[in-house]
Order: sequence, then structure tokens, then C-alpha cells
Amino acid sequence: MSTLTATVETPPATPARPAYRVTGRRVLSSEWAKLWSLRSTWITLGLGLLFLVAFGLIAASRYKSGIDSGDIDKHFAASTAVSLSLFGTNFAQLALGVLGVLVTAGEYSTGMIRSTLAAVPRRLPVLWSKAAVFGVVALVAATLGAFVAFVFGSRIVSGTPAAMGLTHEGVLRSLLGAGLYLGLVGVIGTALGALLRSVAGGISVLVATLMLIPGLISLLPSSWQDDIGPYLPSNAGESMFALTHDATSLSPTAGLLVFLGWTVLALAGAAYRLVRSDV
Repeated sequence: MSTLTATVETPPATPARPAYRVTGRRVLSSEWAKLWSLRSTWITLGLGLLFLVAFGLIAASRYKSGIDSGDIDKHFAASTAVSLSLFGTNFAQLALGVLGVLVTAGEYSTGMIRSTLAAVPRRLPVLWSKAAVFGVVALVAATLGAFVAFVFGSRIVSGTPAAMGLTHEGVLRSLLGAGLYLGLVGVIGTALGALLRSVAGGISVLVATLMLIPGLISLLPSSWQDDIGPYLPSNAGESMFALTHDATSLSPTAGLLVFLGWTVLALAGAAYRLVRSDV
């Protein structure tokens, strides 16, 4: 009598999926990848660099031609190589600020923010990572652009009263201050995008804050202008990279502290809404 023995083959055990933890480094890496995967990043960042360098060289060329012809524009009469090279800062700040808004508000407009917050439930690390990543990118790009504009701009105005070199007092501080200012403008744009969750709204508030409000302040009595004007974001930021200062402007250190205060205020508002409201 024989006995048949059935052999049952057991499938190989499936390896357990490794448990991934949400860490600050991984959130930063994610935001870095998302930033450079967008075509708008390359375009807008390139425009910011173009504005900073091109307008600086145009201002330097106009000053040089005025000196050579003996018909210098009164607005350029007291210019230096630094002020001419950084002439495009006001235009570059719009490009970098707008890109900062797109970094955060763009995810709300596409709905991608739901996936982002599902992966990072604590939420706030997302905001800090977006602000840190884009702030560093804007800082590096703006600092590079400021130095390029100055190197070529100083060559254009060589031999004129505006001529200066990197070794002149205050030049390095002004160029680094311009880069830092534009980097913080990018962070403010990121915060406004997260606070308002609208690309159009964030850009509107950014433009009003940096350009429209200073013009409105000029309509106030002069005593009010002297008390309020220096503490506006754009004026405080300008004092960070201005080569000379007078009684109506802040010192570079005071301007930096005031502008940092505006930056922290914008980030605090964005953080509050991110934590308190639904997506």
C-alpha cells in the first residue's frame, strides 16, 4: 500500500517595505526637486538675472556717454559705479518676488498642495523648506548678478568720477547687501503665496508693498514721511546696499534688521494660516 504525499509549495515571503520617516533633509530634497522641475523657475530666474545685469550696464553706459558729451543727466550726476551697477535691483526684485509667489501659490492653483501635505502632515516643515530652498537660490543668483554687473559696469565707467573698484570702502558690503536683499524678497514672495494661496493675489500684494506704498507715502506731510518712510520694506532694503546714507535713511545694519522683521512677519502669517485652515 502506497501513500501519496502532497507537497504544497509556499510562495516566497515578500520583503517588508522599508518604513520611511519624514525628515527635514528629505523635505528639503523634495522641495529642491520640485523647484527645478518647473519651467517657470528657469525662465523667471533668468529674467531676474537679466534685469539685474542688463539695466546696470545700461545705466553705466548712459552715465559714460553723458560724461563724454558733457551733458550728464542730473539723476546720474552723483552716481557711483556701485549705484549704477545695482540700478536693476528694483526690476530684479519683481522677478524674484513673483517666482517666490509661484513656488507656494502655484501648488494651490494646481491642487498639488494636497499631495505635498499628505506626505508631510505636520505642514510647517513644508513652508520652512520652500522658503529656505528658494531663499538660498535667490540669494546666490542675485549675489552673482550683482558682482557681474559691477565688474563690467566698473569697466564702462573707468576713468570717470564714478569709477570704483572692489577694494573701495563699502563696495563689497553693498554688493553682498543687494544679494541678501533680493534673497529675502524671494522669501517674502514665498510667504505671501502661502498666506494668500493665490498667484494673482500674492503678486498684487508684493508689487503694492515694494512699489506702490512708497509712492503713496510721498503724498503725506514731510514730517510723516521722515518717520514712516525709512521703515517701509523697500526703503529699509535699499539701505542694506546703499553706498552712502543720510539722516533720512537707516544704516545698513538697521535696514537689515527692519527688513528681516518684515520677512519674519510675512512668514508668521503664512505659518498661522497653514496650521489653522484646511487646504
